[in-house]
Amino acid sequence: MTKPETMWQERTELLLGADSVKRLNESEVLVMGVGGVGAYAAEMLVRAGVGSLTIVDGDRIHESNLNRQLPALLPEVGKLKTEVLGRRLKAVNPDLRLTEIAEYVKDGRMTEILEGKPYRYVVDAIDTLSPKLYLLIHCVRRSIPVVSAMGSGGKVDPMQLKICDISQTYNCPLADVLRKRLHKWGVYTGIQAVFSPEAVPRSAVVETQGEANKKSTVGTVSYMPSIVGCMCASVVIREICGEKVVSDLPVPPAVRKKIALAGKAPRTPGDSFSV
Repeated sequence: MTKPETMWQERTELLLGADSVKRLNESEVLVMGVGGVGAYAAEMLVRAGVGSLTIVDGDRIHESNLNRQLPALLPEVGKLKTEVLGRRLKAVNPDLRLTEIAEYVKDGRMTEILEGKPYRYVVDAIDTLSPKLYLLIHCVRRSIPVVSAMGSGGKVDPMQLKICDISQTYNCPLADVLRKRLHKWGVYTGIQAVFSPEAVPRSAVVETQGEANKKSTVGTVSYMPSIVGCMCASVVIREICGEKVVSDLPVPPAVRKKIALAGKAPRTPGDSFSV
């Protein structure tokens, strides 16, 4: 039976059950990057009842964010994304145990954050390659479950989005680069990915001038980052609740061979799963 102070979770409990709502409330989740993808992921996690959340992003809201990012409103331009989003999340659930880290995180600082709390799951919504790679490597090394958002820029067809192990991704430039670099570190599998094989038109990509963290800008439509963020949140929520999220997409033969040599394999339908 839902208690009076948690009536707002009544419909979640009706669908997922009281035990699942309890698991979500007791879980600590880390969201790295709260832009177009990460902010929606964070809000869906909070609305589902995740009780402890850490959000990390050193960026401020810009007018260019207005077409796609949840915290981006004209009165908020210039403010820290973590501050604006944090206020919104606490307005959903005042009892949320929220940690805001307004930093561009890399190298040793990232490992400090990963080791700072007993994270049940990590959402990787970082949009630059090096810190994204570093985060994924260290999540795998620490056996912290992680779901990673691949690029939503240049994509318009949400029906092509997929959830799978990173070894099963294909026709996605970001995923291709990540896989190759992860392989150099001995990581072949164990990372959930949300990706789309949809081709990005060349006309949608331009070189970026004057930004240290980005070499190019990719055109983005309003709904794609939010859908990717919701899909990332769905992985976290379902797995915390005990569901095994797997894909029956094939693994390329060359990657299968590397995985076999490493003695690892991606999840497939029928694998056992424990919470």
